[in-house]
Amino acid sequence: MLWGTLSAIEGITPDQIKIKELLKRIETQKITELILALNTDIEGESTVLYLKDLLRTYPIRISRLAKGLPMGSEVEYADEITLSSALEGRISI
Repeated sequence: MLWGTLSAIEGITPDQIKIKELLKRIETQKITELILALNTDIEGESTVLYLKDLLRTYPIRISRLAKGLPMGSEVEYADEITLSSALEGRISI
């Protein structure tokens, strides 16, 4: 767990969340995949981009949870970005 996300506005830097601990786990354990479960807000997206760049030389797969429509919601009320994400993350049935 990172215990937070990066935020330029709030002054939250990589040193203030658990990036060092994450790197230590990746380096000392046989981690094959890192699944990022972060919000899709500016802070979450910034943190994803930071980690993607930071971990590019490590031999691990980096993925994130799918984005899209929540169960029980109605498509007609979804915004364009949510619908786009739902289409990109679609799976065959």
